[in-house]
Amino acid sequence: MSRKAYTAEHIFNGIDLLQHHAVIVEDGIIEALLPLVSLGSDVEVIDFGNVYITPAFIDLQLYGANGRLLSVYPDAQTVQDIATYCLNGGTHYCMPTVATNTYDVIFKCVDAVRDYWNAGGKGVLGLHVEGPWISKAKRGAHREEWIFSPTVDQVKELLDYGKDVIKLITLAPEECSDEIIKLIRERNIFVSGGHSNADYATAHRSFDNGVDLATHLFNAMSPLQHREPGFVGAIFNHPTVKASIVADGHHVDFVALKIAKQLMGERLFVITDAVTETTEGYYKHRFEGDKYTSNGILSGSSLTMNKAVYNLVNHAGISVEEALRMCSLYPARAVKLSDEIGMIRREYRADLIVLDKNFEVLRTAL
Repeated sequence: MSRKAYTAEHIFNGIDLLQHHAVIVEDGIIEALLPLVSLGSDVEVIDFGNVYITPAFIDLQLYGANGRLLSVYPDAQTVQDIATYCLNGGTHYCMPTVATNTYDVIFKCVDAVRDYWNAGGKGVLGLHVEGPWISKAKRGAHREEWIFSPTVDQVKELLDYGKDVIKLITLAPEECSDEIIKLIRERNIFVSGGHSNADYATAHRSFDNGVDLATHLFNAMSPLQHREPGFVGAIFNHPTVKASIVADGHHVDFVALKIAKQLMGERLFVITDAVTETTEGYYKHRFEGDKYTSNGILSGSSLTMNKAVYNLVNHAGISVEEALRMCSLYPARAVKLSDEIGMIRREYRADLIVLDKNFEVLRTAL
């Protein structure tokens, strides 16, 4: 029987936490979300007990897994390792990311994602290119010699090679002209402002002119100060720009995360920014405690999305429902996929996961 009804003590549909309900799934598509009393006898019922059934998570920024950094091993195997790492943390959809590098390396990362897709690989939405068109002053762990302000032709070269694979680019708006940002958006690629030293006015104007996301709020951007609100202030004060945040307690103090949440509401979503330990290539990530450093600088997290949910609830005082949305529905909205994924709703893909009350992943596919 391919038609099944999944139930648990709590079913989170993306909006509400429901009890005494079941999700009916047939051929990988959600047919209905119904009260248990409405179920007929023609469907097999699978009850997971005192746990959560929720939409799968979505991670728009991580760099490697299983000792394989994408920029060091730009091949389909690394993309598979990243997708598997994500799945183990309840994430069904991800964007492997390459930090500032040479075009040659970025092109190989494009090839890696394309090869993964061509081999039938699932769960990868595309490639996130973070840099090299960023601010040297806010480069963080990015390699300075590869950072530059591009010409239109240099942007076209990257976009042409990355056609249909590059889905998201992080850049500093003060380093890129309005023409360049318009060109990127015309290729249906999302632009995220990040690693930026822009002042408030420049940042705010960029959000009105095509930059509709911001990368890892607070990190590698001009701060909020009382005489110069900076990039952070522009994010807080703009009505529509959405921002990612790393909820590991190292990239951002949980009090600062809570303040940002109160100011931004549904515009704030989670990324893991996860890397992997590696001694090869320029970005040598060293595991220290529960975070990574590169050349002595904080360079990435060891988060999975389910751990991020735990942190949001237990360390930032965010409700279970909102924490789940920050890791599923809101990133889906960020890349305009919330009409397909990120919720449990009729005709959506049946991307469901099962979490226990401590948000440990019990099942990653139903």
